[in-house]
Amino acid sequence: MKLNVGSTDRMIRIVIAVIAAILALTVAKGALAIVLWIVAAIMLVTGVVRVCPLYLPFKISTNKNS
Repeated sequence: MKLNVGSTDRMIRIVIAVIAAILALTVAKGALAIVLWIVAAIMLVTGVVRVCPLYLPFKISTNKNS
């Protein structure tokens, strides 16, 4: 699969994942905590793998090398 997440986008996704996980651990309870964990997981995976499935149908790429 072609990489479509650039380095700036990647760092932003990882930072969002860390913030969402911290909020899920400290502040949120119940359904909000579950939503934050899901957001954290999605952001972390797409940041590490550098492929965003939502970018594919719209042919969006923040990766300068593609």
